[in-house]
Amino acid sequence: MTSETPIPTGRELEILEILWGHGEATVREVYEVMREENPIVQNTVQAFLRTMTEKKLVVYRKEGRSFVYRALVQQKKTKKRLLKHMLDRVFEGSLESLVTSALQLKKPRREEIRELRRMLQEMEAKAAKEKS
Repeated sequence: MTSETPIPTGRELEILEILWGHGEATVREVYEVMREENPIVQNTVQAFLRTMTEKKLVVYRKEGRSFVYRALVQQKKTKKRLLKHMLDRVFEGSLESLVTSALQLKKPRREEIRELRRMLQEMEAKAAKEKS
């Protein structure tokens, strides 16, 4: 995903999640997964995929009469870019505000707290090493 690639909308991100999970999928397959959680029609999914192709978020190949889509953008990079966008726009660049809001929204599990502690200790050690 380059800086020119648009930030995916909520629905586009749902479709990307399906494609990242399946590798590739037809319009019908994406529709089948999406309709389990959201009322949506197949033509709407097809329209989203067409728009996402124009935005260079997905690519397709023809297989018989079907179009088989796959994500053109990488999951990790896309999520990192979305988070940076949210950090800058919603939290005015404040990491503390973002983390505080996240922790108020959802109580972390014990394993998550251990992992957060480990990451903080690692970051502190790295910062101390850079300082010396």
